[in-house]
Amino acid sequence: MKILRYILFPVVPIYYLVTWIRNILYDLGIKNSKAYDLPIICVGNLSVGGTGKTPMIEYLINLLKKDNKVATLSRGYKRHTKGFIVADESASALSIGDEPFQFYKKFNDIIVSVDADRQRGIDSLLNLESKPDLILLDDAFQHRKVKAGFYVLLTPYSDLYVNDMLLPTGNLREPKNGANRADVIVVTKCPDDIDNNEKQSIIAALKPKAHQKVFFSTIKYSEVLKSATDDKDFNFLKSKSFTLVTGIANPKPLVDFLKAKDLNFEHLNFDDHYEFTESDIKLLREKELIITTEKDFMRLNSHFKKDNNLFYLPIKTDIDNSTLFNKIITDFIK
Repeated sequence: MKILRYILFPVVPIYYLVTWIRNILYDLGIKNSKAYDLPIICVGNLSVGGTGKTPMIEYLINLLKKDNKVATLSRGYKRHTKGFIVADESASALSIGDEPFQFYKKFNDIIVSVDADRQRGIDSLLNLESKPDLILLDDAFQHRKVKAGFYVLLTPYSDLYVNDMLLPTGNLREPKNGANRADVIVVTKCPDDIDNNEKQSIIAALKPKAHQKVFFSTIKYSEVLKSATDDKDFNFLKSKSFTLVTGIANPKPLVDFLKAKDLNFEHLNFDDHYEFTESDIKLLREKELIITTEKDFMRLNSHFKKDNNLFYLPIKTDIDNSTLFNKIITDFIK
């Protein structure tokens, strides 16, 4: 795959030109972006792959749901349905996608919706009998047909967008100057021991505009393992051999975390949003104990009995200077 990416390097200037022209047309108003009267926060990234969008959406849900009727709107990647759907009791990872299904299972006091056409999705939400007064757009930074009121741009600590290049050789979906649309930039998946000097060095590399604030976030792993019917203390793993199953873009932080705990496990690594086959499920059912991510659990759980040994390890995002970050978000809402 890496060799193929280098072979395709001549395509990069063409991709750059197409995406640059597209952004210019939106910036100049030649192509229309639709704005809305209610607060819309867009969470996204410049690159493909995992940057921590799901934990960030959940962070914002927890921050805002007490005082607002919150709706999430996602594409519903790899779902087996089309059009606009609001999650209900019949929802599954197949009908709305694994990440929206995770939102639905975790939060019973918000509206979870999917639509690849974000304009249509927002219009549909606003036509609901009980419509939201705040919408969180999941992974919509490049969806210029909608003009969100506030943009949160994520970039992972180990793969900053300023050190990357455009597809197909690199991972960027659009030129780096697309970052100018962001209101805040969050460097995600930072190590716990990142110091202020390194933060300042990263900020200097990102070169934020005067209107932009840069924040740093870390992944915090739960001390409790969860299954469909049971919770277990994380220390339960110390006396066990288990299989780690991941189907996410970047499992390295989780693998490193478990290795640092000196745990005994094998790692079965699948592609992001992987659709497990019957043979995969048959293989996994033979495992004595499986630990997976919350997103993968949403796709795997229906294939196992309720008394199985399938557990997931919840995570959350911790943001440095969260008081300021929260104030910026809530001030926008007000």
